[in-house]
Amino acid sequence: MSSAYASRGGAKAKGAASKNKKFELTEEQKQEIREAFDLFDTDGSGTIDAKELKVAMRALGFEPKKEEIKKMISDIDKDGSGTIDFTEFLEMMTSKMSEKDSREEILKAFRLFDDDETGKISFRNLKRVAKELGENMTDEELQEMIDEADRDGDGEINEEEFLRIMKKTSLY
Repeated sequence: MSSAYASRGGAKAKGAASKNKKFELTEEQKQEIREAFDLFDTDGSGTIDAKELKVAMRALGFEPKKEEIKKMISDIDKDGSGTIDFTEFLEMMTSKMSEKDSREEILKAFRLFDDDETGKISFRNLKRVAKELGENMTDEELQEMIDEADRDGDGEINEEEFLRIMKKTSLY
């Protein structure tokens, strides 16, 4: 199926090009991140620890798990202090926001497929989109695409399965 998605990559050329472009924050986003950092740097030390980081990320709309926080600190905390300064925090949040941005783009595409709003992409949905795009695909090819993405075996593709296959095939 990967080949079925990959061979149909023409329609996704724009998406692939934007992936290579470095994600840039707006001044407003940088300001929001600065405010979150300052707000949670409760002791005014210019750094935040794991507990403060979790609260700061929640304020920016993320729900990080304890293990995720630990990993983020160890990945970013170059000096091994166990804390993160603003530059490190900004770098980390830029990366998180670019992930969130691409997730939202993928989910927008999902909703275009799911025109009957069932929360799943059915064979009928996929066939309609292929036809609209002028893709001459056989029912077997379409079914192969569904089978490849369908992890829970219900014969349809839900949001998580769609996200997984889009990331796996590097279309986003």
